[in-house]
Amino acid sequence: MSREQSRRVEDHSLIVNLVAAIVLAFFLGAIAQRFRISPLVGYLLAGVAVGPFTPGFVGDAELAFQFAEIGVILLMFGVGLKFSLTDLWAVRGIAIPGALVQMSAATLLGYVVGTLMGMGAAEAVTLGFSLSVASTVVLLRALEDRQLVKTENGRICVGWLVVEDIAIVLAIVLLPSLAAAATGNGGASVQDTLGALALTLGKITVFVALMLFVGARLFPWLIVQIAHLKSRELMSLGTLTLALGVAYLASELFDASFALGAFLAGVVMNGTKFTHKIAEDSLPLRDTFAVLFFVSVGMLFDPMTVVREPIGVLAVVFIIIIGKSAAALAITSLYKLSLRTGLMIAASLAQIGEFSFVLAGMGVRLDLLSDETYNLILASALISIALNPVMFRVADAIASKTETPPPAPA
Repeated sequence: MSREQSRRVEDHSLIVNLVAAIVLAFFLGAIAQRFRISPLVGYLLAGVAVGPFTPGFVGDAELAFQFAEIGVILLMFGVGLKFSLTDLWAVRGIAIPGALVQMSAATLLGYVVGTLMGMGAAEAVTLGFSLSVASTVVLLRALEDRQLVKTENGRICVGWLVVEDIAIVLAIVLLPSLAAAATGNGGASVQDTLGALALTLGKITVFVALMLFVGARLFPWLIVQIAHLKSRELMSLGTLTLALGVAYLASELFDASFALGAFLAGVVMNGTKFTHKIAEDSLPLRDTFAVLFFVSVGMLFDPMTVVREPIGVLAVVFIIIIGKSAAALAITSLYKLSLRTGLMIAASLAQIGEFSFVLAGMGVRLDLLSDETYNLILASALISIALNPVMFRVADAIASKTETPPPAPA
């Protein structure tokens, strides 16, 4: 590349990176879809193609990280819009204990595997917790493809995932304080660390209370006032203003994460008569930045990890596909749910995705995870997402062979 071409690329860095990410994501996502693999695999591979570990064009990692931050905000806002306290309450008996048991089992297995690989306690626990939560995007798309979202099994799966999402959001919020305790925080005492943790929790509690009791009344009223202007563009801009604005204020004023702020912004706007329109209007932008988020994650993945650590990759994939599925089947059997329901839940959750990347990325920035461990998580995510349709087909086949046909109607 000549000096003049290099200068042009630098002058238009944002456009060049955006074009490269979107074009590659489209083509590789389409190829993945053609082979009946989740398009997320294509998006991650698009990031690998423009990352520093592969030859050819190398994207700007700093710009990609900023795209990823916006992607997480909009992704969490979308999760909040789908979050229904009524639906969660209806399946609370299985979703809450099931999610907590499964996350504990995955974290414990990750800790054991990490310890056997020579990791410290903090890194092993972070590895396990990163593997404990499934991808919202993968699960919802799998349920939608099979028209299961509104069924009883679909509601249990979504409720289970919502509990996991809440747990992971709390982990994202608390991880900096826990990292300070794990690394010693430059010699800070235990009392200082606990005090900082208590202060953070106090601020977050105040923020959540304000959102649920004040925001739940104020934001729907604001949306109604914007709707009276009868402008689709202003409705979209107003929605984004609330989502991004609340996320920013959560970070600046309450030491919460962008993710928690955006999630609560979506929660308080759920249930209004404009919820469907808000979700529909914001969907294209949310989808675009979600794609850019997965591309940015792929840029950080070193494909040679699979060659350097094949046993480690297999062990982590085993935890995701076998360990999490076994825990889900155990808890559904304990609650005497049907085998088909248990297999459906197990298949739905036998993968990891966006929140695992967010938590692992924070772990790397806080020196809790090494780059090699981060790459193990990315490699296992790629494999588990690619195999998820196969898991559903296996679950359907087992359920069809074992269940008795219903009696003929009288």
